[in-house]
Amino acid sequence: MNAARISVLAALGSSALLFGCTTDGAPSALASGEAASATESVVAAALPAQVDNFMLSDADFMGHELYRMADAKAIVIVSHMNGCPIVRSMTPALKQLRDAYKDKGVEFLMLNSALQDNHAAVKAETAEFGLDIPVLMDSNQLVGEQLGVTRTAEVFVIDPKTWKVIYRGPLDDRIDYGGAQKAKVTPFAANALDGLLAGKPTVQHASLSTKGCLIDFPERAKKAQHAQISYARDVAPILEAKCVGCHQPGSIGPFAMTSYEMVKGFSPMIREVIRTDRMPPWNADPHVSKFADDKSLTKAEIKTLVHWIEAGAQRGDGPDPLAMTRHQAAEWPLGKPDLILDIPAYKIPASGVVEYQRPFVANPLTEGKWIKASTYKIGARQAVHHYLSGYLKDVPAPGAQANESRWGAGVGGYAVGAESTFWPKNVGTYLPPGGAVGFQAHYTPYGKEVTEKSQIGLYFYKDNEKPDLMMRSTVVVDNSIVIPPGAARHKETAYVEFPKEALLYSAFPHAHYRGYASDLWIEYPNGEKKLLLAMPRYDFNWQREYTFAEPLKVPAGSKVIAHYWYDNSKRNPANPDPSKEIVWGDQSWEEMFYTALRFRWTDETAVKQVNYDELMNQTRMVGMMDDNIDGKLQKAELRGRAGEMLGKYWAMLDKNADASLDKTEMAAAQAMMGRGRRGGSENAAMPPAQPNPGGR
Repeated sequence: MNAARISVLAALGSSALLFGCTTDGAPSALASGEAASATESVVAAALPAQVDNFMLSDADFMGHELYRMADAKAIVIVSHMNGCPIVRSMTPALKQLRDAYKDKGVEFLMLNSALQDNHAAVKAETAEFGLDIPVLMDSNQLVGEQLGVTRTAEVFVIDPKTWKVIYRGPLDDRIDYGGAQKAKVTPFAANALDGLLAGKPTVQHASLSTKGCLIDFPERAKKAQHAQISYARDVAPILEAKCVGCHQPGSIGPFAMTSYEMVKGFSPMIREVIRTDRMPPWNADPHVSKFADDKSLTKAEIKTLVHWIEAGAQRGDGPDPLAMTRHQAAEWPLGKPDLILDIPAYKIPASGVVEYQRPFVANPLTEGKWIKASTYKIGARQAVHHYLSGYLKDVPAPGAQANESRWGAGVGGYAVGAESTFWPKNVGTYLPPGGAVGFQAHYTPYGKEVTEKSQIGLYFYKDNEKPDLMMRSTVVVDNSIVIPPGAARHKETAYVEFPKEALLYSAFPHAHYRGYASDLWIEYPNGEKKLLLAMPRYDFNWQREYTFAEPLKVPAGSKVIAHYWYDNSKRNPANPDPSKEIVWGDQSWEEMFYTALRFRWTDETAVKQVNYDELMNQTRMVGMMDDNIDGKLQKAELRGRAGEMLGKYWAMLDKNADASLDKTEMAAAQAMMGRGRRGGSENAAMPPAQPNPGGR
């Protein structure tokens, strides 16, 4: 017996006496040290033929997708619930088991399907009991339902080669960790892992029951009723409200939901994309903040669709609502624009790399207008990654490009999933007469030469309804990021400090192929922090603005903080090369850290305009590199070209010789380094709430 196994058994034999949770409340037979029968039945749903893919966030809002762990030698999932003494008691033994197999390619996860638990409560309990294994929050209970979970402390050992459960049962033969200690413990889970790692996934004790705490699965009792879910009454209205907008002729969806037959044919795929949280493409976690125009499915809608599909996706009675209405994507989804600008055509080659193009269109307006919305009509969707736009006071000379450094007000942008930009009621952006509208265009060859011709439509406030308030924009950006080769969860941090009071309307996170997760916080002047947006899994293919249901007050001196996690490992299917160190860059195989914010200053009106950009920019470089968020830079935080320059002149810049650069010293450093570089005056260069250049 190896040393790792001995240490596991030692931990199992030293657990403290706890009250056991049994089916009838009576003391478990194991309390007296009796061995459990290997033939004891499991009172639970049957095991699935294989475990289907899923994506769940853990208590820290980090996403975990099962099938991205396909290279693991084994995957262990243990059922969890707050307050269960069995889970608490088994924690040391479970951690010992994890440690014994962590260098053997075995992944350990816990699954919380308890309806009464939430992220904050689970995080608090796991911290109290030292449980450092990710606890996945199965709030819709779909994963627990498929696995047949009934109690806590159930151990599922999964073979990633077949996605079959090769062991289900307790960690060992004490089951409830109560009563007198056994002289010898039979480590069922460890035995199952050893067999799987040895290529012999046959388990003798797979039917041994677990005496953990019961978990309520109310839908399990209704399973017979799932076949009665009505397509016409229950399913089609959900699809109509949440899916048909994209899945209709002329729109972006890969197939059109025009009838029951189409939905039935794609039903297995619909179930999969719901379980993996790929559809609808709304990546904000529903447990954090409320958003306007929320495109996600509710819990009830998710369960209705999945249970209907699992019950056979029956047609049932009633007319087919999807077939009764002829859906067709509108040419302009917001209605006919007040002004349509034709973006200059560009021939995109079949292959190769296309550098960013910066065309412009002369502004035909003879009088200024206030913008309340904008939208794009894209000519070649497969070839266009994004458009950004901004007002130019002067029309560029023939042959010149409309560089972003000369842009003024943002006019709106396009990215997949974010075709339109809306301004809140009574808030607008002023577009002066004359000049031009400049564009930053990122085109992506896709195997076929194509001439791209797109248009932007602008919608203005009427003369009698001019807005009173001004919309502004800024970015939380860090162009000093460095992502090590092979790193699976590399974290970067940056913030922007607001010098005056503001109202925050929205956030638009943006990264590239290696972007894995992102969030957004506010830190108030008193040090209190609040989570505003959590994206457990960032999806590069769907980029959108998240507009808060109510604008958030940002007191002067507050920091809006963004974190990004990057997956530069082999497990990232979109990773072009896990062996490379990755830094900031425009193209998709490079990376970005960029969260665009739309806001307004509370003391600014359309009549009384203010400009606090310079005050905000004085702390921008500190916010880029100040990873410990203490308001100043230490040498260990310096990275990238800016960091190299600061390090070179450190002695000269550190006026008070305190081994750090404070805001005043950094403002002087920025003045020395000059304006105009990315991260120096981003507010002037970037339009509202649109992603910075990023490849596709």
